[in-house]
Amino acid sequence: MELFSDEALAIAVPIVVYWVYSALYMALGHSVDKYRLHPRQEEDSKNLVSKRDVVKGVLLQQLVQAAVAAAVFTLTGEGSSAAEAEDGGEVQVSSSTSYLTVARQLAVAMAVLDGWQYAWHRYMHLNRFLYRHVHSWHHRLVVPYAFGAQYNHPAEGLLLDTLGGALAFLASGMSPRASIFFFSLCTVKGVDDHCGLWLPGNAFHLCFWNNTAYHDVHHQLRGSRYNFSQPFFVTWDKVFGTHMPYVVEERYGGGLQARPLTVKA
Repeated sequence: MELFSDEALAIAVPIVVYWVYSALYMALGHSVDKYRLHPRQEEDSKNLVSKRDVVKGVLLQQLVQAAVAAAVFTLTGEGSSAAEAEDGGEVQVSSSTSYLTVARQLAVAMAVLDGWQYAWHRYMHLNRFLYRHVHSWHHRLVVPYAFGAQYNHPAEGLLLDTLGGALAFLASGMSPRASIFFFSLCTVKGVDDHCGLWLPGNAFHLCFWNNTAYHDVHHQLRGSRYNFSQPFFVTWDKVFGTHMPYVVEERYGGGLQARPLTVKA
């Protein structure tokens, strides 16, 4: 695998994107306190894990993620980048077809990843052993923040995120080049869902019902058995009756809050 091959970039770019995008949110500091879904000080007072341990946990998951991605690329193709280069003359002629193909592949990958993560995420809440020993790691972040998005037990990170991403990649048939965009989108979406900020004009809030406030409800005690869907759509929550509606309103003392609404039987 060459240093700047599509495969290498598909491994490295999402990791870089994770830390850069997280850093942008953290750099906003007190300037966006009026848009926070929790008081800033609760990141330390309510969470059950230190930020230092969160960083270490995320780096471990990303190391495993990179190793699995390298293995998948090695096993599934011999120079897919070279194959794309051989078709260079045809790409210009059929560019519209290529774009439609990539769009279809991205849609398939999003659907596969959503289904995989919903099933395992919900099961980890229903199975007491898995919740206590595995998934509870992620819920140590009672008050989520940007760079905590990928803080999981190593087994969960491997099963939900890494293997789920590999399955989505294989099922969609996308190229390593297309996967650079797909995995970067997944990364940005995950960070955004955990950023704890309800910023006006946020494109993800406008395009997806599954967003920062939706996932914040899941991290609350009242909503912990609802809103399992991630990272893109709310489809499976709607289908299986685990969708909890909410309202974003002003919080007493300043800022905002995502308040769960009563679920109709």
